Amino acid sequence: MNGFCPEGTLIYTEENAAFLTEAGLARAKEEGRILEGRATLCDQENNLHVELADGLVGLIPRAEALLDDSARSVAILSRVGRPVCFRVIGSTLRDGKRFPLLSRRAAQAACFSSYVRGLTPGDVIGARITHLTQFGAFADIGCGLVSLLPVDSISVSRIPHPAERFHVGQRIRAAVRATAPEGFRITLSHRELLGTWEENAARFEPGMTVAGIVRSVEPYGVFVELTPNLAGLAEPREGVREGDTAAVYIKSILPEKMKVKLAIVDVFPRSALTCDPVYYIDRGHLTVWRYSPESCPRFIGTDFTAG
Repeated sequence: MNGFCPEGTLIYTEENAAFLTEAGLARAKEEGRILEGRATLCDQENNLHVELADGLVGLIPRAEALLDDSARSVAILSRVGRPVCFRVIGSTLRDGKRFPLLSRRAAQAACFSSYVRGLTPGDVIGARITHLTQFGAFADIGCGLVSLLPVDSISVSRIPHPAERFHVGQRIRAAVRATAPEGFRITLSHRELLGTWEENAARFEPGMTVAGIVRSVEPYGVFVELTPNLAGLAEPREGVREGDTAAVYIKSILPEKMKVKLAIVDVFPRSALTCDPVYYIDRGHLTVWRYSPESCPRFIGTDFTAG
């Protein structure tokens, strides 16, 4: 562990709670400790009010809310009701009452300089999904610093939307795909952690009947996803639509051609539920990841050294 966690990791821990008193905040300031509280209000000046303990309320001024000065005010407003990380930097007097003065910016700066800036392509890290868009998922990699996970890097099997794989708040593992430290930008990838073609194919045998998701309907056949990193091809069948669940009979598995031949037994509507991914790699560092079998002349994979 690097000590810098996605926001929401610390807030329910006993250690964090012990520091949210007046005495604990003073000690945290001396130690430079990163804590978490819940933002309950964003006032007219875009200052965040943070719920602490024993009725204490801390203030994160607008200038101390974000490391990225170019971010819009909505990035602050969106924290209301959510956990926020901070360092204690002092106290302030408002309307005759003294409030602990907090800085999310300082916590993020520490995370960036001591952790994020040192990341290199191929590093496998933890993250937490913050929001989903058509083009990808955004994930907190530490102290509210958010990275993009493009939709085509989520799995080998192509999906129409990241909601097919993730939900907001979900904790995932990801590989650093590219870095641009000067702009605080990290791009992530996920598919490399979900296993190679052979690792996924090993979960199945000819003669099995299993459930899959219809991902593509073509004139020459129907592509059915068996796992996020493995799909097979079935013969055309009328009435099949993308997104349906299909019960499929596995006719053959051909590593040298990287093919799984299927026969559709039945088709029915699919629920939109997502499940936690199965990781074949969840830590360490990747240099070159090969998805395709060695027996297959075609190389499919990722070279993290290519830049």
